[in-house]
Amino acid sequence: MKPSSNSINNNRFFSSVYPFLKRFGLDGFILALVSMILLAYLFPHIGSKASPVPLSDIANYGVSLIFFFYGLRLSPQKLFEGIANWRLHLVVHSATFLVFPLLVIVARLLIGPTVPELIWLGIFFLACLPSTVSSSVVMVSIARGNIPAAIFNASISTLIGVFITPLWMGIFMNSSTQSLDLTPIVIKLTLQVLLPVILGILLHSKLGAFAERHRKQLRYFDQSIILLIVFTAFCESFAQRMFQGYSLLFLLLLGFAMLVLFNVVYGMVYLTSKLLKFNREDKITAMFCGSKKSLVHGTVMSKVLFAHSPYIGIILLPIMMYHALQLIMVSIIAQRMARRSL
Repeated sequence: MKPSSNSINNNRFFSSVYPFLKRFGLDGFILALVSMILLAYLFPHIGSKASPVPLSDIANYGVSLIFFFYGLRLSPQKLFEGIANWRLHLVVHSATFLVFPLLVIVARLLIGPTVPELIWLGIFFLACLPSTVSSSVVMVSIARGNIPAAIFNASISTLIGVFITPLWMGIFMNSSTQSLDLTPIVIKLTLQVLLPVILGILLHSKLGAFAERHRKQLRYFDQSIILLIVFTAFCESFAQRMFQGYSLLFLLLLGFAMLVLFNVVYGMVYLTSKLLKFNREDKITAMFCGSKKSLVHGTVMSKVLFAHSPYIGIILLPIMMYHALQLIMVSIIAQRMARRSL
């Protein structure tokens, strides 16, 4: 049976449109994130605490596996190749763990109570997160930057974030009406994130080749767990009617604010790199690694920092918006840089 002309035309349409969208960072994963939010809105009972299906528990086990497989793929040799460039590392991690939070604190002081406290919590949570790993390395590679340094910075950012992110969140929440006991949080993150990574690194020599051969399948597994966490978080928020009072205009303004935050940090890292006279490759790595934030760590840490809270869906909104926007912006920039020098 031959396919109809309509199906052929549809296939041609999607085969031409999808590469165009992917060129600007709008890949299937971002579309899947939006789909998870829509499904959570339509069927909130499936992923809420009242559901008989333990989706949240499944996600918890999946998180540890994500970081174990990440450790398996992390070659100690490649990691140490970029360790000597300390000025570059200092710029990247200062932007990630100092500039971002301080900018949000200043913005909060200037704007004040016009933005709901829960949204400020989500934005500050975004600001305290580590940099991304895989997408940073991929974009640095496309732009022809310093790949070993990108691997080093993205990997170390993961380990630093286990301790720095809860510390910043403790300061922020203790300064407001909320409070946060850091000790159990750091212990849980160490068990759920740090130990699986270390175990994976230790087993790299034996299982690293296996992980590399199945990198594509493991990436799909990572994304599936993230989608599951996002789904359950939004199910709980929709079930508790936590999004009432947030208009479409407000959400658009929040997205614009995330775009401004990205461009401000990106510009600051660019100027710092020029002042320090970085070469082209180091400049690219500094700008890409220093301006990005990890949705993986955002979803994982939200389950630990805000355990049993119905507000996780709202708190995750800024990082989800930032994730999509940073992919779009960095994809465009990386492809331009690949065609010309800085």
